[in-house]
Amino acid sequence: MNADAIMECVPNFSEGRDLGKVREIVTAMCVDGVRLLDWSLDAAHNRSVTTIAGTPEAVVEAAVRAVGRAAHLIDLTEQSGVHPRIGAADVVPFVPVSGISLAECAMMARQAGLQIWRRYGVPVYFYGAAAMRPDRVELEDVRRGQFEGLREAASRDAMRRPDVGGPELHASAGASAVGARSFLIAYNVYIEPNHSSIIGTAAGSARMQPDISTARAIARDIRDIRASTAGLHGVKAIGVVANGRAQVSMNITDYRVSPMRQVYAAVETIARQHGAEIAECELVGLIPEAAFEPDSDWVRQTTGFDPDSKVLERKLQKPMEWP
Repeated sequence: MNADAIMECVPNFSEGRDLGKVREIVTAMCVDGVRLLDWSLDAAHNRSVTTIAGTPEAVVEAAVRAVGRAAHLIDLTEQSGVHPRIGAADVVPFVPVSGISLAECAMMARQAGLQIWRRYGVPVYFYGAAAMRPDRVELEDVRRGQFEGLREAASRDAMRRPDVGGPELHASAGASAVGARSFLIAYNVYIEPNHSSIIGTAAGSARMQPDISTARAIARDIRDIRASTAGLHGVKAIGVVANGRAQVSMNITDYRVSPMRQVYAAVETIARQHGAEIAECELVGLIPEAAFEPDSDWVRQTTGFDPDSKVLERKLQKPMEWP
């Protein structure tokens, strides 16, 4: 690990409606050596995402403090939303930016997990490059059953117990999935009925929205393509209703193998096959410079896209002020 190494952390919290709570959690991450790059709330998913970067030791400390604050403020027994979750601080991934390897990030994740349990009593599951078991590499396997299902499973099945702490989950804060991974792009696509499929709609009236089954069918087709030899490797998709609209919510875990333009084109084609079309898109968090494709269709369709505020390397040069 280089002396000037930079590591990123993108913790996801199960609160997207109470700005005051999220602001407190973000403020808890204000540690010397850590830069705040992005933070946002999503009321429909009831989720917030923060991006920080800096020296590895400082980033670990900031992330651990944020988990503790989230555990104090968020009660999962009273929380609901369309996004899967197992914890108040649901996912805490560490990402190499420069001067640090993925294996070293995994080591830092292990250190963070131990501190989270020791300080705050929140048990931890390690995933991604930090996974201690092959059946916990994939985040969706760790989160199977969500908070409610995992709470029951961990109490009766030793194979579902946390890697650190427990065996029971925290009564109100659940557990945190702490891991190490490469850059991930969180990309949501809103869909609506294709113009030609709308019958009897008066000019100027609100257009019908496709139901959840359409979004789920598109997501299923994306997963089928991922599983085949046709491409879209590293693209995970689910269909949800967000803000009263049908949405295909995706995580692109390898943008080099499946570039954004390819993902957009595939969604557009599959949506058309289901009588739908892309209405608009959104990015949650930041993307690396190498994934940015100026003048591409996906950039034009992404609401409020500004490369100076959405590209990681540019934000490192001009970080945000702490709230």
